[in-house]
Amino acid sequence: MNFGKLRPGIAFWTAIAAAAVIIYVLMVRPIVGLADNGDFERIMSTVGLDYTNPFLTDEDKYFGYFIREFKLTSLGLGGYASSQIPLVLAAKALNMLLHSGRIFDMRFMAVVYSVLLLTAFVAIVRFHRHLPLAVRIALGALLVVVMTDVGYIGYFNSLFGEPVSYVFLLLTVGLALGIATRERPSRRLLAAFFICAVFLTASKVQNAPVGVAIALLGLRFVPLREDIAWRKTAIGLSAFLLLGSIAMYVLAPKQLKDINMYQTVFYGVLKDSPTPERDLRELGLPTELAVLAGTNFFTPDTAIDQRDPKMDGLFYSRISHAKVALFYLKHPGRLLAKLEVAANNGMTIRPYYLGTYEKSEGMPRGAVSGKFGWWSEWKRTALPNTLWFLLPFCAVYYAVLGFEHRRAASPGMKRYVETFALVGVIGAISFLIPVIGDGEADLSKHLFLFNAVFDVMFVSGILWIVHRVSLALSGIARRGMPQPRRNAGK
Repeated sequence: MNFGKLRPGIAFWTAIAAAAVIIYVLMVRPIVGLADNGDFERIMSTVGLDYTNPFLTDEDKYFGYFIREFKLTSLGLGGYASSQIPLVLAAKALNMLLHSGRIFDMRFMAVVYSVLLLTAFVAIVRFHRHLPLAVRIALGALLVVVMTDVGYIGYFNSLFGEPVSYVFLLLTVGLALGIATRERPSRRLLAAFFICAVFLTASKVQNAPVGVAIALLGLRFVPLREDIAWRKTAIGLSAFLLLGSIAMYVLAPKQLKDINMYQTVFYGVLKDSPTPERDLRELGLPTELAVLAGTNFFTPDTAIDQRDPKMDGLFYSRISHAKVALFYLKHPGRLLAKLEVAANNGMTIRPYYLGTYEKSEGMPRGAVSGKFGWWSEWKRTALPNTLWFLLPFCAVYYAVLGFEHRRAASPGMKRYVETFALVGVIGAISFLIPVIGDGEADLSKHLFLFNAVFDVMFVSGILWIVHRVSLALSGIARRGMPQPRRNAGK
């Protein structure tokens, strides 16, 4: 047996370091989690969870404290549809296997997400074994420091949908890079890529356009192999993802669509508008709704109740996201102003208005832990929170991709570059959709996927620089080595 092959590599040590961070942050007291902002209950009834204390006050339920233990109940019928549901059910099954009683410990949810995250890390590092050692070491270090920041893994101890988007974004991108870099990628690898893409797309309604973009990349994988089975699989799964993404948006619950539309118009278009009546006329809506400008769907005691039946005839049945998009196209200055607001929130990974401590820890209500938050704090305080930083950053990113795409020597390497181009497209979608689809409501949280995409782009940019420097130094070293002398006498 060749014991040299059993030596732990960079992928192994990356996973060990990341696991150590996860255990320190999510498993060791004081345990970091996230308080509920009201979103948990829409999935709790579906997966069979309830509060252990039926008399818990709203002050203790929402915003202030992380609740770690819930009561196990029977599954609900219907309810919230999301790819998050099978993951919560897996955590429940693990909980019942290893934990006695009728109590669900949220740390089992963190275990499920952590396994997926570590799988993504290992896949990403292993699929880059062709790169120089310095680049692979930098890749492993950046995955731990940046992508295991508490701003990301803090969501693992919660019932929010954000961690589903996060882990499956990394898995989808990692598997796509693996397909591109293999000389003859397997159909199992292709199927795993599409499964992860489905989980990413179905985690939130706002991710539906992301599925369309990934489906197009899937079609670009068709020429990587010439056999019919590969081509049928790639085309069939791309079509499934495309149609599923469209269906997800079309079949979204009406209540959810109504909430998003209300936020989009009254807490988006009309918020801070100098001419709300004129804006309403342009949107084809009655001007009497101007009294709701600047309110969101959950604002109490509005002039017209958001759930008033007459609102259906006045507003919900008469508006669409297409009309809002057309309005912004006619008023690009207004769109830029909204995008600047989004950019101001776009470097904040963590929802600082949600407490991260259990009440039993004795910390002030709403206190936020600083465990392993170096990256999120540096990003929030040091990077410019402005649209005029993001636009040049993206321009440079795509200029480099264009350069690498032109010099790519094989179809696989071209698809490798195109995968990073897809990452940028997902970032653009996840930056625009919250503004056009939900106004300015809870922007920092709704921009979570954009934050993750930006960090992937940032990390890949650093690695590209390390790679170029490594190649340059190795070239200098080779030129400085003694060259074999020719025997001129023969």
